[in-house]
Amino acid sequence: MELFHDKEDMRKWSRAMKRAGKKIAFVPTMGSLHAGHLHLVERAKLEADVVVVSIYVNPSQFAPNEDFGSYPRDLRGDLDKLQPFCVDAVFNPYDLYVRDAGQNDSELSERKASSQQKAVNEGADDTRDLTSKRQRYTHEHETWIRVEKLELPLCGKSRPGFFRGVATVVTKFFHIVEPDVAIFGKKDYQQWRLVCRMVRDLDFDIKIIGCELIREEDGLAMSSRNTYLSSAERLQALSISRSLKKVKEAVLNGTLDASSLVELVKQEIIHASGIVDYIEICERDSLQPLQFINCPAVICIAAWFARVRLIDNLELEPPQS
Repeated sequence: MELFHDKEDMRKWSRAMKRAGKKIAFVPTMGSLHAGHLHLVERAKLEADVVVVSIYVNPSQFAPNEDFGSYPRDLRGDLDKLQPFCVDAVFNPYDLYVRDAGQNDSELSERKASSQQKAVNEGADDTRDLTSKRQRYTHEHETWIRVEKLELPLCGKSRPGFFRGVATVVTKFFHIVEPDVAIFGKKDYQQWRLVCRMVRDLDFDIKIIGCELIREEDGLAMSSRNTYLSSAERLQALSISRSLKKVKEAVLNGTLDASSLVELVKQEIIHASGIVDYIEICERDSLQPLQFINCPAVICIAAWFARVRLIDNLELEPPQS
């Protein structure tokens, strides 16, 4: 398994694979890998000759008050988890953005701590090599990708700028790795739809595959942020998957009014001491809200349990006429 930190080295490897007639599948992650990520890797291996997994905590999709500095990082553990799956290459860039001189001290401290932790995970003696690599990028980054309508609802309301960061870093990965296929999990439903639209609109020659959401045995949607939950908070968070089961049953029994279904979920989460960010039933492609389930739909949820924000969703089918 090759490990690349430098984007030019990653691109050279990918192009060598292409010249050899190999088809490349790409799985982008922010690390702290769990079984949901590994499921994506398994799917990638079915789709191509070689598989590239990225591990990169993308700073541009974190707001200043969010958990960029504390987001779980374990490069060595992630590499160990990937080894049995015979992944061909891991791309763990030091940084894909150039910061200007005016960035605040707290962000600089977070980024320095992140680089130092990477050095520790990789067994490096110090961060001099990390610094020398990053000095190549000498001009401030100012170009961003926007998917103007799809970035606005759901997570876009409470996390402005989040999807600008997602779309931009995914575009950069696509240009560097040059995959034929890219695999995304449907847990981040809005992200998956946004990437699909971006690829269509910008004419990327990449097949995007969305894999079904993977749950823990207790029903909680797999997420790297689950590690933040205390035992009590985890029990409270199960109200999300519990409410989604009730929604599924209600739809099967003929309840198609969106507001009634949303209220069902809301009460379940509030009863469990959660704080609702949003609960919306939307048309699947456009993510526009629905008042009545008369087309393929998805219910999307974001809720806080103490300091942990979790997302989940369930696709819903209208009744057959």
